[in-house]
Amino acid sequence: MEPGSSSTEKFYRIPKGKGPHSVGCTDLMTENAVEGSFLRLYYPSCSGTDNEEAPWIPDKEYYQGLSDFLNMYRVVGERLFQYYVGSVTCPAKSNAAFKLGEKYPLLIFSHGLGAFRTIYSAICIEMASQGFVVAAVEHRDESASATYYCKKKSISEPQEESTSGLEKEWIYYRKLKAGEEERCLRHKQVQQRAQECIKALNLILKINSGEEVTNVLNSNFDWNSVKDSIDTSRIAVMGHSFGGATVIESLSKEIRFRCGIALDAWMLPVGDDIYQNSVQQPLLFINSEKFQWADNILKMKKLSSNDTNKKMITIKGSVHQSFPDFTFVSGGLIGRFFKLKGEIDPNEAIDISNHASLAFLQKHLSLKKDFDQWDSLVDGIGPNVIPGTNIDLPPAEPE
Repeated sequence: MEPGSSSTEKFYRIPKGKGPHSVGCTDLMTENAVEGSFLRLYYPSCSGTDNEEAPWIPDKEYYQGLSDFLNMYRVVGERLFQYYVGSVTCPAKSNAAFKLGEKYPLLIFSHGLGAFRTIYSAICIEMASQGFVVAAVEHRDESASATYYCKKKSISEPQEESTSGLEKEWIYYRKLKAGEEERCLRHKQVQQRAQECIKALNLILKINSGEEVTNVLNSNFDWNSVKDSIDTSRIAVMGHSFGGATVIESLSKEIRFRCGIALDAWMLPVGDDIYQNSVQQPLLFINSEKFQWADNILKMKKLSSNDTNKKMITIKGSVHQSFPDFTFVSGGLIGRFFKLKGEIDPNEAIDISNHASLAFLQKHLSLKKDFDQWDSLVDGIGPNVIPGTNIDLPPAEPE
């Protein structure tokens, strides 16, 4: 059996979008090397397209970066990932034609520590199937397992036609140095991450206004078709873990984000200044049952005190890895061993998260959809969901 042709992916698949739209995806990298933007765009696409599904993890260097992040030897990790997930695709058609005729709200998505732009596809595809354009940013702050930018090849190197004189310059996950204070590094990174989310927002709005944008990656996607297709008054930001902190930082810096959704947010990177009423927009915290701890929850509560538009719910039986795609492509034994799966069915957990997100977005972006059928989830009412947190908190100290 060839590596990557393992039959495992026949049984374990990233779920398709459940909304009315077919979904396409395409990658966009702008010029200016490391200063530019890099994102995967998920969008409503024309149905009946012959385009193939997009590869889930597109380069072997991501396996190497994941190996570093997980403290595995690269040669071992690369083979393992290649064997188990090398042939996994995500259920979005690569470079499919953009579906015209509607103005879609825009969602900017921020990945977690050790992740990258492609591995939250279950969430991003569901949102696109429900009529959102989703820009999943790949952060270059050394918090991704791996990422890259393109630079011109030196003359001496052989020119490959496919890369048109460009080569990939890889940036891998940076571990903490001995004696380095984590909060200092993470706070610096979260500020860069927020700027990258705002940069991605500006880029999509530039394309929407009809400006030419150079994509240094070769693709046959027609970016002109996105012109006038974004509802520029309906923009939100969403992210997981470190990406949840990035949501909070982005909301505080950019008023065009009308609301935010933080999935199992890691609050350490959030600066002290942010708690001084600098997040005015509505914010939904969706937490897993197994990841959170009292100090982290207290920071969320401090941010949302006395604001009825800031909500918190917890999904029972879920774990921190219930939000990225690995939960869907791992078997029960491996999934539980690596804490990729909780006690709840992964599909049910992601449905609760997505439905609560859609209901929250409908309310705060004033969408005319039927997502309000899930309003009760935002209040923590329903099977496998509770309002607030499952964590025992110390009694509140008097003011």
